[in-house]
Amino acid sequence: MKFLVVGLGNPGMEYDNTRHNIGFNVVDVLAKKHGGVFILDRGGHRTTIKIKGKTFVLIKPTTYMNLSGKAVNYWLQKEGVSKENLLVVTDDLALPFGKIRLKGSGSDGGHNGLKDIQFTLQSNEYARLRFGIGSDFAKGRQSDYVLGKWSEEEQLTLNEQVTLAVEACEAFCAIGLQLAMSQFNGK
Repeated sequence: MKFLVVGLGNPGMEYDNTRHNIGFNVVDVLAKKHGGVFILDRGGHRTTIKIKGKTFVLIKPTTYMNLSGKAVNYWLQKEGVSKENLLVVTDDLALPFGKIRLKGSGSDGGHNGLKDIQFTLQSNEYARLRFGIGSDFAKGRQSDYVLGKWSEEEQLTLNEQVTLAVEACEAFCAIGLQLAMSQFNGK
């Protein structure tokens, strides 16, 4: 069985370790944990890992956040993965910092990466793992906040929360969406 796990973010060093790139961080840790090494491929950095007999294709799109759908659609087709086995990892302003939430479908919640995926796939029926980045920003400063680096306080527990998100990705593929949701949502 094959799964496609796509971490959303923006390519380029200026975006490294920003809140908006938490999807990249999560798939980086997942790959490292299981010996995967990313290589630049069409539309993204890709690696393949095996966990308990299942194949995980991990993608970090190079299409920039607002055009994520192009990379997701390409890799779904290329790898022959059904939308039921797609998991998109992304940041979420509506969740408190570090909280994660798995969902099997839903709106884009104003997130441009999810909006483009939904437009490109012509469906919102795909799983997503939302990683809370909080909303501690002044009015009109949302973009600066999202594209900003983690605060010192956030960095104290960031690795622990990323590890939890990695475990949620593994659970999605190992035990299915419903059980993974009951195990990880709200943590």
